[in-house]
Amino acid sequence: MGNRFGTALTVTTFGESHGPAVGVIVDGCPPRLPLELADVQRALDRRRPGQSTLVSPRREPDQVELLSGLSDDGLTLGTPIAMLVRTVDARGKDYGEVETKYRPSHADYTYDAKFGIRAIAGGGRASARETVGRVAAGAVAAAILAPLGVQVVAWVDEVAGLAAQVDGDTVTRADVDGTPVRCPDPAAAAAMIACIEAARKDGDSVGGVIRAVARGVPAGWGAPVFDKLDAELAKAMLSIPAVKGFEVGSGFAGTRERGSTHNDVIYRDDAGRVRTRTNRSGGVVGGISNGEAITMRIAFKPTATIMRPQETIDRAGQAATIAPRGRHDPCVLPRAVPIVEAMTLLVLADHFLRQRGQCG
Repeated sequence: MGNRFGTALTVTTFGESHGPAVGVIVDGCPPRLPLELADVQRALDRRRPGQSTLVSPRREPDQVELLSGLSDDGLTLGTPIAMLVRTVDARGKDYGEVETKYRPSHADYTYDAKFGIRAIAGGGRASARETVGRVAAGAVAAAILAPLGVQVVAWVDEVAGLAAQVDGDTVTRADVDGTPVRCPDPAAAAAMIACIEAARKDGDSVGGVIRAVARGVPAGWGAPVFDKLDAELAKAMLSIPAVKGFEVGSGFAGTRERGSTHNDVIYRDDAGRVRTRTNRSGGVVGGISNGEAITMRIAFKPTATIMRPQETIDRAGQAATIAPRGRHDPCVLPRAVPIVEAMTLLVLADHFLRQRGQCG
Protein backbone atom coordinates (compact mmCIF):
# COMPACT_ATOMS: atom_id res chain seq x y z
CA MET A 1 0.00 0.00 0.00
CA GLY A 2 1.25 3.44 -0.91
CA ASN A 3 4.38 2.25 -2.73
CA ARG A 4 2.89 2.13 -6.23
CA PHE A 5 2.38 5.08 -8.59
CA GLY A 6 0.69 5.38 -11.99
CA THR A 7 -2.11 3.77 -13.99
CA ALA A 8 -0.93 2.61 -17.43
CA LEU A 9 2.74 2.98 -16.52
CA THR A 10 3.17 1.83 -12.93
CA VAL A 11 6.14 2.29 -10.65
CA THR A 12 6.75 0.41 -7.41
CA THR A 13 9.77 1.40 -5.32
CA PHE A 14 11.27 -0.71 -2.54
CA GLY A 15 14.03 -0.60 0.05
CA GLU A 16 15.04 1.43 3.11
CA SER A 17 17.69 4.11 3.47
CA HIS A 18 20.27 1.89 5.19
CA GLY A 19 19.05 -1.47 3.92
CA PRO A 20 21.13 -3.61 1.55
CA ALA A 21 19.57 -2.06 -1.56
CA VAL A 22 16.85 0.15 -2.98
CA GLY A 23 15.15 -0.25 -6.31
CA VAL A 24 12.12 -0.08 -8.55
CA ILE A 25 9.82 -2.17 -10.72
CA VAL A 26 8.39 -0.40 -13.77
CA ASP A 27 5.42 -2.13 -15.41
CA GLY A 28 3.47 -1.13 -18.51
CA CYS A 29 6.41 0.09 -20.58
CA PRO A 30 5.74 -0.55 -24.29
CA PRO A 31 7.83 -3.27 -25.95
CA ARG A 32 10.59 -2.75 -28.52
CA LEU A 33 11.57 0.63 -27.06
CA PRO A 34 15.32 1.42 -27.10
CA LEU A 35 16.50 1.91 -23.52
CA GLU A 36 20.11 2.66 -22.66
CA LEU A 37 21.15 1.67 -19.15
CA ALA A 38 23.76 4.43 -19.42
CA ASP A 39 20.90 6.96 -19.55
CA VAL A 40 19.49 5.52 -16.32
CA GLN A 41 22.93 5.79 -14.71
CA ARG A 42 23.35 9.41 -15.82
CA ALA A 43 20.03 10.28 -14.19
CA LEU A 44 21.08 8.56 -10.95
CA ASP A 45 24.46 10.32 -11.00
CA ARG A 46 22.67 13.68 -10.87
CA ARG A 47 20.72 12.58 -7.76
CA ARG A 48 23.42 10.80 -5.75
CA PRO A 49 24.99 12.27 -2.60
CA GLY A 50 28.59 13.44 -2.27
CA GLN A 51 28.59 15.69 -5.34
CA SER A 52 29.68 18.87 -3.52
CA THR A 53 29.86 20.51 -0.09
CA LEU A 54 26.26 21.65 -0.60
CA VAL A 55 24.87 18.13 -0.18
CA SER A 56 25.25 15.08 2.03
CA PRO A 57 28.81 13.67 2.06
CA ARG A 58 27.49 10.09 2.08
CA ARG A 59 29.49 8.15 -0.53
CA GLU A 60 27.04 6.09 -2.55
CA PRO A 61 28.01 5.31 -6.16
CA ASP A 62 24.37 4.41 -6.89
CA GLN A 63 25.38 1.94 -9.58
CA VAL A 64 22.26 0.59 -11.24
CA GLU A 65 21.78 -3.12 -11.94
CA LEU A 66 19.16 -4.28 -14.43
CA LEU A 67 17.35 -7.43 -13.30
CA SER A 68 14.67 -7.85 -15.95
CA GLY A 69 12.67 -6.33 -18.79
CA LEU A 70 15.37 -5.61 -21.38
CA SER A 71 16.65 -7.73 -24.27
CA ASP A 72 20.34 -8.30 -24.93
CA ASP A 73 20.23 -5.71 -27.70
CA GLY A 74 18.76 -3.00 -25.45
CA LEU A 75 15.07 -3.16 -26.33
CA THR A 76 12.28 -3.27 -23.77
CA LEU A 77 10.41 -6.56 -23.69
CA GLY A 78 7.06 -5.20 -22.54
CA THR A 79 7.52 -7.09 -19.27
CA PRO A 80 8.32 -5.55 -15.86
CA ILE A 81 11.61 -3.67 -15.76
CA ALA A 82 13.33 -4.27 -12.42
CA MET A 83 16.33 -2.16 -11.38
CA LEU A 84 18.43 -2.40 -8.22
CA VAL A 85 20.93 -0.06 -6.55
CA ARG A 86 22.99 -1.53 -3.73
CA THR A 87 23.84 0.42 -0.58
CA VAL A 88 27.59 0.63 0.17
CA ASP A 89 28.00 3.48 2.69
CA ALA A 90 25.43 2.95 5.45
CA ARG A 91 26.28 3.99 8.99
CA GLY A 92 23.52 2.66 11.17
CA LYS A 93 25.43 3.51 14.36
CA ASP A 94 24.72 7.20 13.75
CA TYR A 95 21.05 6.58 14.52
CA GLY A 96 21.21 4.96 17.95
CA GLU A 97 19.53 7.90 19.68
CA VAL A 98 16.72 7.94 17.11
CA GLU A 99 15.63 4.48 18.25
CA THR A 100 14.14 5.94 21.42
CA LYS A 101 13.64 9.64 20.55
CA TYR A 102 11.60 11.29 17.82
CA ARG A 103 13.38 13.81 15.58
CA PRO A 104 11.37 17.03 15.09
CA SER A 105 9.68 17.31 11.66
CA HIS A 106 10.79 13.79 10.71
CA ALA A 107 8.46 10.83 10.13
CA ASP A 108 9.76 8.98 13.19
CA TYR A 109 6.61 9.49 15.24
CA THR A 110 4.11 9.16 12.39
CA TYR A 111 5.60 5.85 11.18
CA ASP A 112 5.41 4.56 14.75
CA ALA A 113 1.82 5.78 15.01
CA LYS A 114 0.86 3.96 11.80
CA PHE A 115 2.89 0.73 11.87
CA GLY A 116 4.03 0.35 15.49
CA ILE A 117 7.50 -0.36 14.09
CA ARG A 118 9.95 1.46 11.82
CA ALA A 119 13.36 1.20 10.21
CA ILE A 120 15.49 3.34 12.50
CA ALA A 121 18.65 3.96 10.47
CA GLY A 122 18.42 6.82 8.02
CA GLY A 123 14.66 7.13 8.31
CA GLY A 124 13.87 3.94 6.37
CA ARG A 125 11.27 4.49 3.66
CA ALA A 126 10.81 8.12 4.70
CA SER A 127 14.36 8.86 3.59
CA ALA A 128 15.05 10.64 0.31
CA ARG A 129 17.10 7.56 -0.62
CA GLU A 130 13.79 5.99 -1.63
CA THR A 131 13.80 8.38 -4.61
CA VAL A 132 16.62 6.39 -6.26
CA GLY A 133 13.91 4.15 -7.70
CA ARG A 134 11.86 7.11 -8.91
CA VAL A 135 14.80 8.61 -10.78
CA ALA A 136 15.65 5.27 -12.41
CA ALA A 137 12.01 4.89 -13.46
CA GLY A 138 12.01 8.47 -14.75
CA ALA A 139 14.73 7.51 -17.21
CA VAL A 140 12.39 4.84 -18.60
CA ALA A 141 9.62 7.44 -18.90
CA ALA A 142 12.04 9.77 -20.69
CA ALA A 143 12.74 7.03 -23.25
CA ILE A 144 9.00 6.62 -23.83
CA LEU A 145 8.52 10.36 -24.39
CA ALA A 146 11.70 11.05 -26.38
CA PRO A 147 10.23 10.15 -29.81
CA LEU A 148 7.46 12.69 -29.15
CA GLY A 149 9.88 15.54 -28.52
CA VAL A 150 8.79 16.09 -24.91
CA GLN A 151 11.46 17.79 -22.78
CA VAL A 152 11.40 18.33 -19.03
CA VAL A 153 13.79 20.73 -17.30
CA ALA A 154 13.77 21.69 -13.62
CA TRP A 155 16.03 24.06 -11.70
CA VAL A 156 16.53 25.64 -8.29
CA ASP A 157 14.62 28.90 -8.54
CA GLU A 158 14.78 30.11 -4.95
CA VAL A 159 16.72 29.34 -1.77
CA ALA A 160 15.71 30.98 1.52
CA GLY A 161 14.13 33.90 -0.33
CA LEU A 162 17.01 34.37 -2.80
CA ALA A 163 15.27 34.24 -6.18
CA ALA A 164 16.70 33.58 -9.64
CA GLN A 165 15.73 35.09 -12.99
CA VAL A 166 15.44 32.25 -15.51
CA ASP A 167 13.75 32.07 -18.92
CA GLY A 168 11.71 28.87 -18.78
CA ASP A 169 11.25 28.86 -22.55
CA THR A 170 14.95 28.47 -23.32
CA VAL A 171 16.69 27.06 -20.22
CA THR A 172 18.47 23.73 -20.79
CA ARG A 173 19.60 20.94 -18.50
CA ALA A 174 23.20 21.88 -19.31
CA ASP A 175 22.48 25.40 -18.05
CA VAL A 176 21.03 23.96 -14.85
CA ASP A 177 23.99 21.66 -14.21
CA GLY A 178 26.44 24.50 -14.81
CA THR A 179 26.44 25.36 -11.09
CA PRO A 180 26.60 22.98 -8.07
CA VAL A 181 23.35 24.42 -6.71
CA ARG A 182 21.61 23.69 -10.05
CA CYS A 183 20.50 27.28 -10.58
CA PRO A 184 21.12 28.57 -14.13
CA ASP A 185 21.29 32.22 -12.99
CA PRO A 186 25.00 32.63 -12.08
CA ALA A 187 24.54 35.66 -9.81
CA ALA A 188 21.65 34.08 -7.90
CA ALA A 189 23.52 30.75 -7.77
CA ALA A 190 26.51 32.40 -6.05
CA ALA A 191 24.23 33.94 -3.41
CA MET A 192 22.41 30.63 -2.91
CA ILE A 193 25.67 28.72 -2.47
CA ALA A 194 26.85 31.22 0.17
CA CYS A 195 23.51 30.91 1.97
CA ILE A 196 23.61 27.09 2.02
CA GLU A 197 27.25 27.04 3.15
CA ALA A 198 26.43 29.44 5.99
CA ALA A 199 23.54 27.25 7.13
CA ARG A 200 25.73 24.15 7.00
CA LYS A 201 28.44 25.80 9.12
CA ASP A 202 25.76 26.83 11.63
CA GLY A 203 24.51 23.26 11.85
CA ASP A 204 21.25 24.45 10.30
CA SER A 205 19.34 24.05 7.03
CA VAL A 206 17.40 26.05 4.44
CA GLY A 207 14.57 25.40 2.00
CA GLY A 208 13.42 26.90 -1.26
CA VAL A 209 11.58 26.45 -4.54
CA ILE A 210 12.21 24.36 -7.66
CA ARG A 211 10.63 25.40 -10.93
CA ALA A 212 9.97 22.93 -13.70
CA VAL A 213 8.84 23.18 -17.30
CA ALA A 214 7.63 20.46 -19.66
CA ARG A 215 7.91 21.52 -23.29
CA GLY A 216 6.48 19.74 -26.33
CA VAL A 217 3.48 18.18 -24.57
CA PRO A 218 0.65 18.05 -27.14
CA ALA A 219 -2.90 19.14 -26.42
CA GLY A 220 -5.21 16.43 -25.12
CA TRP A 221 -3.26 14.63 -22.39
CA GLY A 222 -4.95 14.32 -19.03
CA ALA A 223 -8.46 13.48 -17.91
CA PRO A 224 -11.55 15.22 -16.59
CA VAL A 225 -12.47 15.41 -12.93
CA PHE A 226 -10.40 13.11 -10.68
CA ASP A 227 -7.42 12.29 -12.90
CA LYS A 228 -6.71 15.81 -14.10
CA LEU A 229 -3.17 16.19 -15.40
CA ASP A 230 -2.36 19.01 -12.98
CA ALA A 231 -3.90 17.07 -10.07
CA GLU A 232 -1.69 14.08 -10.79
CA LEU A 233 1.36 16.32 -11.15
CA ALA A 234 0.48 17.80 -7.76
CA LYS A 235 0.23 14.32 -6.24
CA ALA A 236 3.55 13.35 -7.78
CA MET A 237 5.34 16.41 -6.43
CA LEU A 238 3.78 16.30 -2.98
CA SER A 239 4.90 12.67 -2.69
CA ILE A 240 8.57 13.79 -2.83
CA PRO A 241 10.19 14.02 0.62
CA ALA A 242 10.28 17.57 2.05
CA VAL A 243 7.77 19.03 -0.46
CA LYS A 244 5.18 21.28 1.19
CA GLY A 245 3.65 23.21 -1.69
CA PHE A 246 2.79 23.02 -5.40
CA GLU A 247 1.69 25.55 -7.99
CA VAL A 248 0.87 25.19 -11.67
CA GLY A 249 0.89 28.20 -13.97
CA SER A 250 0.20 31.44 -12.13
CA GLY A 251 -0.59 29.55 -8.94
CA PHE A 252 -1.35 31.67 -5.91
CA ALA A 253 -0.22 34.83 -7.70
CA GLY A 254 -3.22 34.44 -10.01
CA THR A 255 -5.57 35.01 -7.09
CA ARG A 256 -4.52 38.66 -7.08
CA GLU A 257 -5.76 39.26 -10.64
CA ARG A 258 -9.15 39.63 -12.28
CA GLY A 259 -10.38 37.22 -14.92
CA SER A 260 -10.10 39.94 -17.56
CA THR A 261 -6.32 40.08 -17.08
CA HIS A 262 -5.71 36.48 -16.04
CA ASN A 263 -7.44 34.67 -18.93
CA ASP A 264 -5.16 33.28 -21.65
CA VAL A 265 -6.34 34.64 -25.01
CA ILE A 266 -6.61 31.89 -27.65
CA TYR A 267 -5.45 32.36 -31.24
CA ARG A 268 -4.23 30.37 -34.25
CA ASP A 269 -0.58 30.94 -35.22
CA ASP A 270 0.89 31.12 -38.72
CA ALA A 271 1.44 27.37 -38.73
CA GLY A 272 -2.23 26.76 -37.96
CA ARG A 273 -1.65 25.66 -34.38
CA VAL A 274 -4.01 26.66 -31.57
CA ARG A 275 -2.01 28.73 -29.07
CA THR A 276 -2.52 31.11 -26.16
CA ARG A 277 -0.86 34.54 -26.00
CA THR A 278 -0.05 34.08 -22.32
CA ASN A 279 0.36 30.92 -20.24
CA ARG A 280 -1.11 31.68 -16.85
CA SER A 281 -2.89 28.32 -17.02
CA GLY A 282 0.52 26.63 -16.98
CA GLY A 283 -0.29 24.44 -19.98
CA VAL A 284 -3.30 22.70 -18.39
CA VAL A 285 -6.98 23.67 -18.72
CA GLY A 286 -9.77 21.54 -17.30
CA GLY A 287 -7.21 18.94 -16.31
CA ILE A 288 -6.10 18.46 -19.93
CA SER A 289 -2.96 19.77 -21.62
CA ASN A 290 -3.53 22.61 -24.10
CA GLY A 291 -0.24 22.37 -26.01
CA GLU A 292 1.55 25.17 -24.17
CA ALA A 293 4.50 24.50 -21.87
CA ILE A 294 3.50 22.98 -18.53
CA THR A 295 4.97 25.16 -15.79
CA MET A 296 5.20 24.32 -12.09
CA ARG A 297 6.70 25.56 -8.83
CA ILE A 298 7.46 23.13 -6.01
CA ALA A 299 8.19 24.30 -2.45
CA PHE A 300 10.68 22.36 -0.29
CA LYS A 301 10.94 22.87 3.46
CA PRO A 302 14.32 23.20 5.19
CA THR A 303 15.94 19.82 5.78
CA ALA A 304 14.48 18.40 9.00
CA THR A 305 17.79 17.10 10.34
CA ILE A 306 19.96 19.88 11.76
CA MET A 307 23.16 19.50 13.76
CA ARG A 308 21.80 21.26 16.83
CA PRO A 309 20.18 19.98 20.03
CA GLN A 310 16.38 20.13 19.84
CA GLU A 311 13.58 19.48 22.29
CA THR A 312 11.45 16.41 21.65
CA ILE A 313 9.94 13.42 23.43
CA ASP A 314 10.94 9.75 23.60
CA ARG A 315 8.79 6.73 22.74
CA ALA A 316 7.52 6.64 26.32
CA GLY A 317 6.23 10.19 25.95
CA GLN A 318 8.82 11.75 28.23
CA ALA A 319 10.46 15.10 27.43
CA ALA A 320 13.93 14.71 25.94
CA THR A 321 16.63 16.44 23.95
CA ILE A 322 18.05 15.05 20.72
CA ALA A 323 21.21 16.01 18.85
CA PRO A 324 21.09 14.09 15.55
CA ARG A 325 24.22 12.63 14.00
CA GLY A 326 24.74 11.37 10.47
CA ARG A 327 25.28 12.91 7.04
CA HIS A 328 22.58 15.15 5.70
CA ASP A 329 21.90 17.82 3.09
CA PRO A 330 21.83 21.36 4.51
CA CYS A 331 19.52 22.06 1.54
CA VAL A 332 17.77 19.31 -0.41
CA LEU A 333 17.08 21.34 -3.53
CA PRO A 334 20.21 20.65 -5.67
CA ARG A 335 19.62 16.89 -5.48
CA ALA A 336 15.84 17.25 -5.73
CA VAL A 337 16.01 18.72 -9.25
CA PRO A 338 16.36 15.31 -11.00
CA ILE A 339 13.65 13.89 -8.71
CA VAL A 340 11.21 16.60 -9.80
CA GLU A 341 12.10 15.92 -13.43
CA ALA A 342 11.62 12.16 -12.95
CA MET A 343 8.19 12.51 -11.36
CA THR A 344 7.09 14.91 -14.10
CA LEU A 345 8.24 12.46 -16.77
CA LEU A 346 6.43 9.59 -15.08
CA VAL A 347 3.12 11.47 -14.97
CA LEU A 348 3.44 12.58 -18.59
CA ALA A 349 4.41 9.10 -19.86
CA ASP A 350 1.52 7.57 -17.95
CA HIS A 351 -0.96 10.01 -19.46
CA PHE A 352 0.51 9.57 -22.94
CA LEU A 353 -0.10 5.81 -22.71
CA ARG A 354 -3.58 6.37 -21.31
CA GLN A 355 -4.41 8.81 -24.09
CA ARG A 356 -3.13 6.40 -26.73
CA GLY A 357 -5.13 3.56 -25.22
CA GLN A 358 -8.40 5.48 -24.97
CA CYS A 359 -8.31 7.83 -27.96
CA GLY A 360 -5.67 6.38 -30.27
